[in-house]
Amino acid sequence: MIIRSKAPLRISFGGGGTDVSPYPEKKGGMVLNATINKYAYGTLMPTKNKNIIIKSLDYDIVAKYQPKDLIFDGELDLVKAALRKMGATKGLRLFLHSDSPPGTGLGSSSTMVVALVGLFKHWLKKPLTDYNVAELAYQIEREDLKIKGGRQDQYAATFGGFNFIEFNGPTTIVNPLRIDRDVINELAYHLLLCYVGRRKSKNIIEKQTRSYVEGDRKVVDALDKTREIAIKMKNTLLKGNLDEFGKLLHEGWMTKKKFTREISNPMIDVLYDIGRKNGVMGGKILGAGGGGYLLLYCKFDKKHIIARELEKNGGKIIDFGFEPTGLQTWEVKE
Repeated sequence: MIIRSKAPLRISFGGGGTDVSPYPEKKGGMVLNATINKYAYGTLMPTKNKNIIIKSLDYDIVAKYQPKDLIFDGELDLVKAALRKMGATKGLRLFLHSDSPPGTGLGSSSTMVVALVGLFKHWLKKPLTDYNVAELAYQIEREDLKIKGGRQDQYAATFGGFNFIEFNGPTTIVNPLRIDRDVINELAYHLLLCYVGRRKSKNIIEKQTRSYVEGDRKVVDALDKTREIAIKMKNTLLKGNLDEFGKLLHEGWMTKKKFTREISNPMIDVLYDIGRKNGVMGGKILGAGGGGYLLLYCKFDKKHIIARELEKNGGKIIDFGFEPTGLQTWEVKE
């Protein structure tokens, strides 16, 4: 038997940061995001022995373990934690890869955990809802492995499509948005995705969280405003007012930069300024910041000019489309 899974990566339009504890427990976070046609993939092949063999293309690692050897030591810890959490300690082979490596701001790591949970759910026939899958993925990363970050990536990858997600302490509510297909096509027509280089989000998230806990007024106000902008963006998108949506992207980016100094860097600022001078109405860095992907909303007749100027200055334009479906698993007939 061969079981496969794929889960889509996501773009966060607004509200990112308000899903990072302790903000949602105290004030309630709100995030607007959408999944795209870039994925984390997993293949599982049960074996008759007790060996657990994992091949990760993203990390260029092939490793073999016994169930008793699944200790966290910095090598494939996400996979080990998923195996332990799901009770998948029988013999198996895993083959894992992603369309975008970790550290790029598209939620790659969390999406891979969702793909793993999906594999084990299918194999072990566990009666899990989408909410269960997303919450298990969150627990694996944030609680079992103590990796800093928020909650939106796991839910976006599991549910798929355009969602407005509310985080109220232990309760998460995913609100699927019924957006007209013409509006989705037009939004995609206006957007550019530009890769600006790898980043490490741990320190950025730690500083943001520490500033919030310590009551730094600038950070607290910026998070509150970020949540308000996410609500405005959701309403604007539902109405199909895309130019206003683009302007709110810019407002959100200016607000996000107040979380901590490391959110941006000179290259990001230069590329964003080049975009603004050539017809970008708004944009933002995806994920925690410091690198990864720059999302830009462009005047449609300037998009080709913006793309050319960004690539001349070190950016790399990535083609993408929106993906309406979340986590998928299936069996391969042998």
